Amino acid sequence: MKTEPSKNPGTPIQQDSLPSRREFLKSSVLAGAGALFASGSASAAILPGMPSAGGAASVTRPRPAGQRPVYHLTTKPLEKVRVAVIGCHRGLSHAMASSKFEFSELVAVCDWRTDRAELVADRVAKETGRPRPKVYGGTQHVWEQMADRDHIDAIYIATPWEWHAPMALGVMERGKHALLEVSAAVTVDECWQLVDASERHQKHCVILENCCYYEDVLLLQNMIRQGVFGDLLHGECAYIHDLRGMLFNLDREGEWRRNYHYLYNGNLYPTHGLGPIAQYMNIGCGDQFSHLVSMSTMERGLTQYRDKHQPNGGIHAGESYICGDMNTTIIRTVQGRTIMVQHDIVTPRPITKLNLISGTGATFQGFPSRLVIADRERYGLSAKVSGQVELGTGSGMRTRRPHDWMSDEELAMIRKKFAHPLWTALAEQAKGAGHGGADYLMNYRLLDRIRRGQTPDSVVYDAAAWSCILELSAISVASGSMPVGVPDFSRGAWTNLRPVPIAGI
Repeated sequence: MKTEPSKNPGTPIQQDSLPSRREFLKSSVLAGAGALFASGSASAAILPGMPSAGGAASVTRPRPAGQRPVYHLTTKPLEKVRVAVIGCHRGLSHAMASSKFEFSELVAVCDWRTDRAELVADRVAKETGRPRPKVYGGTQHVWEQMADRDHIDAIYIATPWEWHAPMALGVMERGKHALLEVSAAVTVDECWQLVDASERHQKHCVILENCCYYEDVLLLQNMIRQGVFGDLLHGECAYIHDLRGMLFNLDREGEWRRNYHYLYNGNLYPTHGLGPIAQYMNIGCGDQFSHLVSMSTMERGLTQYRDKHQPNGGIHAGESYICGDMNTTIIRTVQGRTIMVQHDIVTPRPITKLNLISGTGATFQGFPSRLVIADRERYGLSAKVSGQVELGTGSGMRTRRPHDWMSDEELAMIRKKFAHPLWTALAEQAKGAGHGGADYLMNYRLLDRIRRGQTPDSVVYDAAAWSCILELSAISVASGSMPVGVPDFSRGAWTNLRPVPIAGI
């Protein structure tokens, strides 16, 4: 059976009844806020008031008979991980990385645009000196021919969002690990389907969240595990990035990504900021998302940009966008922590993911990186700093006030003291790689874990928990910012699970 996004995303249907990808998006029953309720696609509960700490459990689906959890899934070790890539735009980074590691081999690349797949195959062969990967292209379903091959262990899926879950389901059904670009799914129902497929087939389904491998993110993970931050209380994260021009580029992501601005009014891209915060807080292995509330501003930025610049000869004049320019979603965890997640890609603001984490012992805020530690002397930091002479003291030194950020020199000392072993081991090799080396570290770590037969740093439950915020935030906005329960994709196991240990290579 052929699978593709359907009018109820996540439900495979026969190929001969399928609309085109563009037709699917434009005719989706999820278009418009009211349809989110009429469709019944979300399995999360609209909570009539502040829910109890068990709010998340109330929207959890039982595990189907015969399925086994994959919290600590181990697999047969491999001499080499044989890799394929679907989607040769964003997939180029994964193709290049997997073709350079000594323990992995890129055997095939796939794109419905054959020319793009050919370019990636040529570049891989030229830059690595390894055999040219086989090219699949020409149709939207050619990926299935590639996935049917026996000699592939894992497949990267770097396609438009509505294809992620259907492709991952097909990949796992064919006995391969699914490595999914963000977000892993569009709807809550798709998230459940990924969880069930990973458990049913005992295959990894991993979200490729490269932001979890930035230097500062790894640093903070190490510091938090070593107790520097004390009890974690609150996090803030965002995807704020002026992408107005890209959204009208018909040769890249704009060809499909803009469509979501007239399908959903919520946080369209939550995982870049949320992934690191979730890992800091051990979401899924010690704590769990309970419920969220979400609200959006009015929509102005995308419409005004379109009307002023009339991109692509003015062919977008009839488009009506419903997604507010800024969405702010607040998540509360079962243990009582809070997380603010924001999304804005249509106003003139410099890129930031915020990356703020605050506890009883320290607070860090990213972009730019700033840190304050309460017990300075414990970590070799003096209580006295050089600075402006305070009135009446007659001294060139002043006492460090609790609300002062560390100096750059002090932060550098902390970076050295708490450097994550994975970053220390791979930083030199990662130089020049995408996203400040994060792409290299992510791919190395993931493929190395599969090669060793070990559990990756994140599993399907994480992919589902981070990705479901897209639809749940839209449900909350549509309901007047009512609290919405977040499913417990681990089905209660989070209370006893422990996070993957801090490790190098």
